[in-house]
Amino acid sequence: MLTTTALPTGPGGLRTPDPLSRMADDDVFPKGRAREARFRQVVDRHFEFVWRSVRRLGVPPADADDAAQEVFLVTARNLDNIPLDRERAFLFGTALRVASTRRRSARRRPEELDAVSDDRAGAALDPEELAELSRARPLLQEILDGMSDELRAVFVLAEVEELSVREIAELLDVPQGTVSSRLRTAREKFHSGIKRLQARAAFAWRKR
Repeated sequence: MLTTTALPTGPGGLRTPDPLSRMADDDVFPKGRAREARFRQVVDRHFEFVWRSVRRLGVPPADADDAAQEVFLVTARNLDNIPLDRERAFLFGTALRVASTRRRSARRRPEELDAVSDDRAGAALDPEELAELSRARPLLQEILDGMSDELRAVFVLAEVEELSVREIAELLDVPQGTVSSRLRTAREKFHSGIKRLQARAAFAWRKR
C-alpha cells in the first residue's frame, strides 16, 4: 500500500561522518568563537531535519549529503542575519530552494530513487517488505514531483514531519489559512496520484 511512511525518514549511511568536515577550510565558515559555536549548534540540532527535507523535496539519495551541505553553506553566509527563533524556518526555506534547483538541473537516475537509505526500514522490515518499500518510493516520489514547491512543502511538513498547521505557518511565515488551503489541495493531489498509480499498476498486471 502506498503511504507517506515509504518516504525516507533519516540520513542512514551518510558518506560524510561530520557535516562540517568539508566546510572547515571554507572562507564562509563563521569566524570567532561565539559565531563558530552557534553555527555548530545549528548543524547539530538541525542536520537530520535538513537532510530529510532535501530528500523529501526530491533530491536523490546520492546527492542528499551535498544538498544538505549547500543548505548549511548558505546558512553560514547569512548566520548573523538569522534570528535565533527563525533558524529552522531559514533552513527549511533554503532546503526548498536548493532542492528545487537540483531537481531542475540533475539528471534523475531511477536506481537512485529506488535505493532504501533508511536505517529504520532496514532494521524493522523483512526482505519482502523491503522490496515493496523499494518499489513504492519512486511511485510516491513521482506524485510529489507533480506538486508545486508550495504544495509540496506544506505536505511534507504536515504528513511526514507531522507539524501542526500553526507550526507550519510559523515555519513558512504564511497565514494559517494559506497553509490549510495548500494542505487540502496537496492531500487531494496525493490521493488522486495514488489512485492513478494503482490503476496503472492494475492495468499492467492484467496485461501479463
